[in-house]
Amino acid sequence: MTSVLVGYASEHGSTRTVAERIGARLGADVRSLDEVEDPGAYEAFVLGSAVHGQAWLPEAAAFVRANREMLAGRPVWVFSVGMPGALRGPWKLLAGKEEPQVIGAIQAALGPRGHRLFSGVVSRDHFPLTGRLVFRLMGCRYGDYRDWAAVDAFAEEIARALTRP
Repeated sequence: MTSVLVGYASEHGSTRTVAERIGARLGADVRSLDEVEDPGAYEAFVLGSAVHGQAWLPEAAAFVRANREMLAGRPVWVFSVGMPGALRGPWKLLAGKEEPQVIGAIQAALGPRGHRLFSGVVSRDHFPLTGRLVFRLMGCRYGDYRDWAAVDAFAEEIARALTRP
């Protein structure tokens, strides 16, 4: 199999655990993007980031910017981890519309072979007081919304693509 980096930027750990799950299926090197020393040593990439304010974390965006030319010539898949699973009512309908906003710049820079928006763990301590109040007023719920079957399906899709002749 091709040497693969599953790189991630995580603030509270959900994105890291998704990256570890994908990496285990692919037999890949799993690293925080700010710890990758030689990205050119990899033949393929799966890059992921937590989503804050409808955007990837700064360290993930910086990794893409710094390595854009190299990444453009290699197979790349991307994933984002946010809180669509915690949303309720009309807010849930907006989650699907958020994806182009989140991935737009990454899509333009890399033209990845695939993208998935996963839900992560949403906890009270992830928000300041005002954020907790707004979250509750929106009718949202705290919890672990990781869908491991969806993560496994994405990893399997990547594995099949990497092993095709």
